Amino acid sequence: MTPTSPSNDHLESDLHAARTHAASEFALLPETAEEFGIAWVDPAVERVDDGEISAVRWGTGDVDVVLLHGAGQNAHTWDAVLLALSARGEVTAMAIDLPGHGRSPWRDDHDYGPERNATAVGGFLTRAGVDPRVVVGMSLGGLTAIALGRAGTRQVGRVLVDVTPSSAERAASMSRESRDATILMEGPRDFASLGEMVDATHAASPTRSRAAIRRGVLHNAAPGDDGRWRWRYDVPARFDPTSLWGSVITPGVHTTVVRGSRSAFVDEEDVARLRAADPTVDVIEVEDAGHSVQGDQPIALAGILHAVIDRISHPS
Repeated sequence: MTPTSPSNDHLESDLHAARTHAASEFALLPETAEEFGIAWVDPAVERVDDGEISAVRWGTGDVDVVLLHGAGQNAHTWDAVLLALSARGEVTAMAIDLPGHGRSPWRDDHDYGPERNATAVGGFLTRAGVDPRVVVGMSLGGLTAIALGRAGTRQVGRVLVDVTPSSAERAASMSRESRDATILMEGPRDFASLGEMVDATHAASPTRSRAAIRRGVLHNAAPGDDGRWRWRYDVPARFDPTSLWGSVITPGVHTTVVRGSRSAFVDEEDVARLRAADPTVDVIEVEDAGHSVQGDQPIALAGILHAVIDRISHPS
């Protein structure tokens, strides 16, 4: 079958979506809350950007929680989780666009490994006066959280979402289906229309609603002058995070690992290795979740994070 060009109606719809999103990146939050049955609280949320790192700040006052997304994602991957936390009460959080992702600048050397990320994120947190108690990281963000701890960024609690330092090595031998949406990073960089991009993403994450995927694509892509849509993230150079095993456990930092029940990125060998290093490590499996637990089961993840934050805020 010969591919066809998107119709003028589709192009107008795409451009309208792009303009609406550009006018306010937070305009999609009420739709997100409605889909997941979250009480709408109109959270205090704003974009902060210092030229090296861009981030989304939730709540007012001192930031207690920093959230770091996975490769090929951006700060808005946490929207539903943070809306659910906001509905429970005031949340002060910083969801960061890692270097080369979202609205943070790309690097000429394409080095977005955990160590380089930690240097950039740590500098941003210092400049912003953010001294987090809890750092949450999914996939690449989790590895960056480990590197942040090794670099001395204060953490009392660390939540690693579906990742250990062996996950990247394991992913190399996984099937395309097992790799979930991460497989998109090896696919096309540009698409004829927003709908074509949504189709590709939905094929990689078929358990999520098309509406949720469309919101995610709007946050993670933009149309060029030629009308074609392109991902906002750069393609990273390869890196080996296995040396981070020596820093997974940090004295004085309580570690929680959250696994997706449908994901193969963290296995029982990893769990045994973590618990051998620190028997107090919590390992929680979230049912009906793949690699991106925050996308598949945001309410369940919000409950886990609430418990972590409460434990740290009110130690027994």
